[in-house]
Amino acid sequence: MKLIISFLLLFSTGMIARAQTSYYVTGKVVNQVSGQPMQGASVFAQNTTFGTATDADGNFKLYLPNGGYDLVVTFTGYNTESRRVTTADQETRDIVFQLKLREKEMTDIMIIASSEVKDGWEKYGNFFTEQFIGKTDNSKNCTLKNPDVLHFFFSKRKNRLKVTAAEPLVIENKALGYTIKYALDSFTHEYATEVSLYTGYPLFEEIIPADDHQKTQWATARQAAYRGSILHFMRSVYNKSLKSEGFEVQFLVKSNNVESAVKLADVYGALNYKKDDSTNIVEVRPNQLDIGVLYTREKPAAGYIRDNEDQPKEFQFSQLTFQPNEHITIEQNGYYYEQNDLTISEYWTWDKVADLLPYDYLP
Repeated sequence: MKLIISFLLLFSTGMIARAQTSYYVTGKVVNQVSGQPMQGASVFAQNTTFGTATDADGNFKLYLPNGGYDLVVTFTGYNTESRRVTTADQETRDIVFQLKLREKEMTDIMIIASSEVKDGWEKYGNFFTEQFIGKTDNSKNCTLKNPDVLHFFFSKRKNRLKVTAAEPLVIENKALGYTIKYALDSFTHEYATEVSLYTGYPLFEEIIPADDHQKTQWATARQAAYRGSILHFMRSVYNKSLKSEGFEVQFLVKSNNVESAVKLADVYGALNYKKDDSTNIVEVRPNQLDIGVLYTREKPAAGYIRDNEDQPKEFQFSQLTFQPNEHITIEQNGYYYEQNDLTISEYWTWDKVADLLPYDYLP
């Protein structure tokens, strides 16, 4: 009897906690042309472990912890659609997604203009894996399960590699204990500048650990991946805990082509930190466009130092560059939007898909 009472107490407490700390979104997915419901469409909050599929009538319902997310809908052969949702958004009910078939003509034009490489995976597979999954220690324990869905295009005129995927990539990350389904929007590498850019929508699924040892091992690895990450940084900005979490923020100023770092006496004043208590979101609009972020509690990875010998070796240095007159908005879970108005460089670009953590991760 005692066991049953304990279970009921735990169950009811969990229900109360969810009611207080989460919200739900509902909606429907239909074919844009016919208006017919689409069964089995994948609906998920990108970069989280929260996802579902539509029923026979195209309907879905998804519970989310408080915070902001990109709600994403994918269906093989159709364009991916997304919409931002947040705790403060009153319009999280009866959202209608209208999916459009991918246009074959656009694919044909791309092939003609850029020349699809028939043996693309053999020629560019290792390079793509390094640029997309990464070269960190965690990346060594990641496996791309369906490389056959990738298409590689190389433009001699632009000296550019472009990679597309016919369906979400499936990446098994045995370093952190996740399977990631990544709906790749685009991947490009400019050989002239040696810069790779990719966008997409990852959905995480926790792998069931084989035993307690593996469970502890994954918890330790996730904690290590979190420390100093941009997710860690954004949450620290939100909570005004930068110093206690090991971050130092500086303004990077150029004068006569010489860049210098300016330490900030009042960090949150310099960032023009503003919190809206009614929506629980934070707006940041710094006085300078270029910001240096130092994470002082860990040294850079050995592999990063080998590839970037001119970078600091005693701390991890990353840079954020804001667009003029623009700001970012940070949710309580560390999600930030207006992401296109922010450029990330230096150490944070070392961590790629292999070191990603979902927004619902709690250290």
